Amino acid sequence: MTDRPLTIVLADDHGVVRAGLRLLLEKVEDFEVLAEAGDVEGALSAAADHKPDVLVLDLNMPGGPGRTSLAILPELHNRTPATRVVILTMQDDAAFARTALGAGARGYVLKESADTELVDAVRAVAAGQVFLNPRLGAQMAGADDIPADHSALSAREWEVLRLIALGHTNSEIAEQLFLSVRTIESHRASIQQKLDLHSRAELVRYALEHGLVGG
Repeated sequence: MTDRPLTIVLADDHGVVRAGLRLLLEKVEDFEVLAEAGDVEGALSAAADHKPDVLVLDLNMPGGPGRTSLAILPELHNRTPATRVVILTMQDDAAFARTALGAGARGYVLKESADTELVDAVRAVAAGQVFLNPRLGAQMAGADDIPADHSALSAREWEVLRLIALGHTNSEIAEQLFLSVRTIESHRASIQQKLDLHSRAELVRYALEHGLVGG
């Protein structure tokens, strides 16, 4: 074991959020927050200057044309290859998590769960592991079988369709996905509109025909 602290740069465009996250992280004895940033360019500069073990990076921050949090990850890697990135976001859709990991992030944490997950995420990615919010990880695993030529539906809509086809009620689906029944009803209506289907039976048949559930 080394006595060197695990170093962190914290980037979020809301000062109050940064302050809260810094307080959370600095409660951990072997964590050290080296710097903060409030926009994309500031995050890149701070990470390049300090070369932390981990950059905690808000997914949606101000930046110039084409300069998003995910767009700068290749440049970040070139300037500080050893720095691992944890994305912090309110986007609780597995499609966003998949995109972030594909862009080079190693962790994906929801802001609503930061108080319980961020410390574990920082430690995990610093150790070379990947950290995903458990709910999104389950959704991503469930979405692996989504046919590539049926991209009209979001990852969440595919998961709702899968659960409908397995015979779950809207209430049961809402409970499994930690959503409201009204949200599930909205997803179902969207699925039916996108696929031009008009009943639960047609949804089930579609799911079976496209291999979303076993026949």
